[in-house]
Amino acid sequence: MNQVIAVTGMVLSASPIGEYDKRIVLLTREQGKISAFAKGARRPQSPLSGVCAPCSFGTFMLYEGRSANTIQSVEISNYFAELRNDVEAAYYAFYFLEFAAYYTREANDESAMLKLLYQTMRALTKRRIPLRLIRYIFELKAVSINGEGPQVFQCVVCGNRERPCVFSVKKGGLVCGECGGDVADGMILNTSTLYAMQYVVSSPVEKLYTFTLSEEVLKEFAKIMERYTDVYIDKRFKSLEVLKQLTALSVDC
Repeated sequence: MNQVIAVTGMVLSASPIGEYDKRIVLLTREQGKISAFAKGARRPQSPLSGVCAPCSFGTFMLYEGRSANTIQSVEISNYFAELRNDVEAAYYAFYFLEFAAYYTREANDESAMLKLLYQTMRALTKRRIPLRLIRYIFELKAVSINGEGPQVFQCVVCGNRERPCVFSVKKGGLVCGECGGDVADGMILNTSTLYAMQYVVSSPVEKLYTFTLSEEVLKEFAKIMERYTDVYIDKRFKSLEVLKQLTALSVDC
């Protein structure tokens, strides 16, 4: 039986459909990633015209049809409007939304990723730590939530926690001296870099964006994450390419 349901979530993307409608993709607490049609949302006087923008977070009332969801009404609790006046931060936001859209699935429990997105948008608007650092924290936490994060507490081969280790992207984390005979890409990490990675992997989302790093450590963190995502993420994000062109953020690896 068709019914109206309430979901809490964030708009990942919106695209025009027909002359007046929009199709939006939502990341929701209750149903994972879903799509819905916003009829008339492109009409200037429509109550849905301003609530379907990417990053909008709130409660969406959806009519569940036989083949598609239709938005009945929306109560937005945060538009993250500050991003509209900050081009650089806005493109970071687009990248995070695209990243989340790539990683998440329908009918899957994506509450952790939704929480990460929400806290990340808050960090972007507050600007208390460098935007580059927000990016690498987000990437590391996101891949960890998805079960593809690096092992940063012990050797990935033998589990030893005491012996000195190098970090290997291809091995998926730390490799101790006794197990690293065939490691060609090992990096000796700055202690502060390793501690930062351990903190991100193990901390609750609400505590992530509470620290900063020296420029030296941030560059090493950046190099690790760019290499790691190149190996483990089989996608090139358009928003990231625009962001790199806009801010010259690419790191020599």
